[in-house]
Amino acid sequence: MSESAGLTTSEYIHHHLTNLHAGHGFWTFNLDTLITSALLGAVILGLFAHVARKATSGAPGRLQAAVEILLEMVQTQVKDTFHGDSGIVGPLALTIFVWVFTLNTMDLLPVDLVPLLMGDMGVSHWKVVPTTDPNLTFAMSITVFFLILFYNVKVKKLGGFMHEVLTVPFGAKMAPFNLLFRLIEDLAKPVSLALRLFGNMYAGEMVFILIALLPAYLQWVLGAPWAIFHILIITLQAFIFMILTIIYLAMAHESH
Repeated sequence: MSESAGLTTSEYIHHHLTNLHAGHGFWTFNLDTLITSALLGAVILGLFAHVARKATSGAPGRLQAAVEILLEMVQTQVKDTFHGDSGIVGPLALTIFVWVFTLNTMDLLPVDLVPLLMGDMGVSHWKVVPTTDPNLTFAMSITVFFLILFYNVKVKKLGGFMHEVLTVPFGAKMAPFNLLFRLIEDLAKPVSLALRLFGNMYAGEMVFILIALLPAYLQWVLGAPWAIFHILIITLQAFIFMILTIIYLAMAHESH
């Protein structure tokens, strides 16, 4: 495919890994990430709203049954992991799982499909998998981090939260070390969430790009098994992001 496009192998890989962006420096916006994420989010909201409007108490249709199975799975995970008031945790967990899964599934599209379509429209670059952009994964994980801080203060009050930060695990006399360990522990949460999702999806995208560089018959031989295996990866990554979010919020509601 790189030959037909008049690109060398390195140019082909660079082309597929380059975001369509606007701005410079810190204020650079990856437009393909933002637009694809927003469009898929709108599709998800529209789909769930449609199912909610058409829901019946009798025998459900296939779409309603699928949504009910998904809701039951998420609710089970929340009940098993989170033992506080789960008013917002359930919807948040459902949103994270469905949205991350949907963003990940874009990796199953043919590598050249969307870039070629966008190229015909005069757009030079378009990365179709938003979760291969660390800006998105870090934005999501930082949002979870702020929720962790919010519920720590809300549940334990500011005094109780600071007491926990300064006295656990070594006692009040070791407050500086307790604070250091707490900072490392809390900062590791968003970093691990973001890098785990980004790293796995980026690696999967690279494999698809490398397969696309092979002769056509090898693309089918290697691409189909990898795509089937990748379905497990994209589902697992969405589930891990969701379950870790639930665990972190559960920890924020508990005191030592």
